[in-house]
Amino acid sequence: MPATFVYDGDCAFCTRCAEFLRRRVPTDAEIVPWQRADLPALGLTRERCIEAVQYVVPGRPVLAGPDAIAALLRASRAAWRPVGRVLGLPGVGFAAWPVYRWIARHRHQLPGGTAACALPPPPPRP
Repeated sequence: MPATFVYDGDCAFCTRCAEFLRRRVPTDAEIVPWQRADLPALGLTRERCIEAVQYVVPGRPVLAGPDAIAALLRASRAAWRPVGRVLGLPGVGFAAWPVYRWIARHRHQLPGGTAACALPPPPPRP
């Protein structure tokens, strides 16, 4: 079973990014919106997929967010591999999470984004 890269298909910004990956990053990974994926078979939940993109390789830990993107790029058959390696470096990976979270919170305001891309607000703290 090949790797699976799971994104939010309800978000126009995420969908455009996924289309870019399909066109420009040659990989054997299946790139699929979580709304059409068999989440239990992948070991994922709806909540986890809403929070971040996911990269699933059977028998390995699931990767999320920039770690998932780095893994997909490293698994490509093109010049994207070095980009994935750099993104996976400890210092770069550590800094990538705040950037990823900022993009996720503002994806409805980014090119290609729509109001439907906005994430639900976090639940109030008790």
